[in-house]
Amino acid sequence: MSYAVPTTKKLIFDFIASRDTVSKGELLQVFDVTSSSLTRLLDEMTTEGILEASGFGSSTGGRKPILYRVNPIHRYIIGFEISRIGSSIFVYDLQLNQIAHVRWKMDATMTPDVLIHHAANQIESILQQHHIAPSQVIGVGIGAVGPLDQTDGVILNPLHFPADGWKDVAICEQLTAQTGIPSFLENGANTALIGEHWALRGEQIKHMLYVHAGVGLRSAMMSDGQIVRGAFDLEGSFGQMIIQTDGTRLQEGSNYGALEAYASIPALEKQVRTQVKLGRDTSLHPYAPEDIHFDIILSALADGDRLVTDLFHQTGAYLGIGLANLINVLHPERVIVGGPFMNADHSVYDTVIQVTRKNIYYAPDYQPTFSMGILKEDAVATGAAVMVRKAWDCE
Repeated sequence: MSYAVPTTKKLIFDFIASRDTVSKGELLQVFDVTSSSLTRLLDEMTTEGILEASGFGSSTGGRKPILYRVNPIHRYIIGFEISRIGSSIFVYDLQLNQIAHVRWKMDATMTPDVLIHHAANQIESILQQHHIAPSQVIGVGIGAVGPLDQTDGVILNPLHFPADGWKDVAICEQLTAQTGIPSFLENGANTALIGEHWALRGEQIKHMLYVHAGVGLRSAMMSDGQIVRGAFDLEGSFGQMIIQTDGTRLQEGSNYGALEAYASIPALEKQVRTQVKLGRDTSLHPYAPEDIHFDIILSALADGDRLVTDLFHQTGAYLGIGLANLINVLHPERVIVGGPFMNADHSVYDTVIQVTRKNIYYAPDYQPTFSMGILKEDAVATGAAVMVRKAWDCE
């Protein structure tokens, strides 16, 4: 989505929104504006209901300063995640407190038309339940699997969706037509990173990397607090990193020897099916190989199946190599890793991070911090809502 040149009023709103409460004195230290002009702006924003007084700060000798904060019920924002395995709708107030949410699985019936209709119904139901008029909603931020055309709000041609029809879907136009609420589209990995960065706002982190390991491999990078973008949507490009010359490939059109052929859920499923066909010792023999999917493999992992455990850790080691390659190029301060593969078991996460650390070039002088994030499965929708609030002109 595009951003207009911010006004002083917008800059003040964003500054206050990034903190719990702010005094006029703190704002004067940050913004090049006279005391009288700032008083006028704060009064105007309070009268409009954008801000509200929130008690008094500590006194340094004179009167205690008034503290200002964003008025949470002035407006509302919706975050909408669209992924291959599941999708979700979250409704937030203007302070990004969660009002309500709903999740559902993506299956072979969830075509674009069905999804958009279902999402519109869920939005209508939540707004009615909480007595929120559509006119009070700033917008719907959509974090989706790509590749995307963000400018026109179109999901182009994503792979691995269980339902048909996911090509050139004008998701923003269609959702807005059904809800009457403006919609904005962004890469789901980017919104996840935006969400996790917002959750860590008190730490003032400028350089972050987000990697999602699931049906596909997705990544997003933030430098100096801004999302790094290329000339084309970067969704899925991390999975095309070549880690083995003349290696196998996962699907037609992919690179040979690409990371996704060794470190994704489809790659893991393929490995397990192959080993079952070869007669390896495993609890999965009651299943026909073609019927073995990730949920079944997860259950076997939880039961301690040795073959499945070994294949999970082998896949994790490959992912660690790819992650180290990315870190050696980008050098982030904080690395967030998530997705169904990473969440399968903490030992899988440990394997990925151990292999990554061993292959960071500038170690031990350079050591990024790793985590599975604060928001985890809520990160995409939350980041999509943060994106909408950031773009709101508050005029």
